[in-house]
Amino acid sequence: MLGTFQFWVANEALPKLSGGSQRLLAFLALRDRAVTRVAAAGALWPDATQSHAFSSLRSAISRLDEVTQDAVVATRLDLSFAEDIAVDFRAAQGIAHRLVDLNAAPRAFDLSAAAVTALSTDLLPDWYDDWVLIENADWHQLRLHALEALAARLTDDGRLGEAIHAALAAVNTEPLRETAQATLIRVHLAEGNQSEAMRVYENYRGQLRTQLGIEPTQGLQDLVRAPRLW
Repeated sequence: MLGTFQFWVANEALPKLSGGSQRLLAFLALRDRAVTRVAAAGALWPDATQSHAFSSLRSAISRLDEVTQDAVVATRLDLSFAEDIAVDFRAAQGIAHRLVDLNAAPRAFDLSAAAVTALSTDLLPDWYDDWVLIENADWHQLRLHALEALAARLTDDGRLGEAIHAALAAVNTEPLRETAQATLIRVHLAEGNQSEAMRVYENYRGQLRTQLGIEPTQGLQDLVRAPRLW
């Protein structure tokens, strides 16, 4: 689900599914509970009449092969994704939630380069269904907060090279986001690289002036003007 849709069995990717079946699997994979057939048909075929939407839903289910059929739990009224199917997006969400929760202890994997990669990846970026766009907007904000939190945790642990990687991922995801830029600056200051911190600040300041006609906040200005605190 991250980057592109792909259904894997063990270590083998299945051939591309038909459009309706692929969208059905993706729709159910994004939900942590059963969805009524009415809701699924309406979300997946919003411009169709109810009867046509139900027909399309039945067709999508019937076109699933023997393997992908096992991924869908279907009753007369509801549909859900089988619990034993791993979804990379759900795993990435779990990483993000643990990182932003100050009371949660992150797992070793949460502080890894692989976690940065997962948190740097859009959800189905080439899909424009409303239900995907809404989920992706929420994911965009969550993963930005998670990348910043990850960089801060790595900085506190003295893993500054890895912290730079996480902070840069946040900046690249949203270049005009001041908290991401501040996170990157803090890592540079923790390394003792005041010139790098100032370079990041001046580059960000130039982007703000050019694109928005504004200046960085006073808090960010104070951060680069008081490197002795780091």
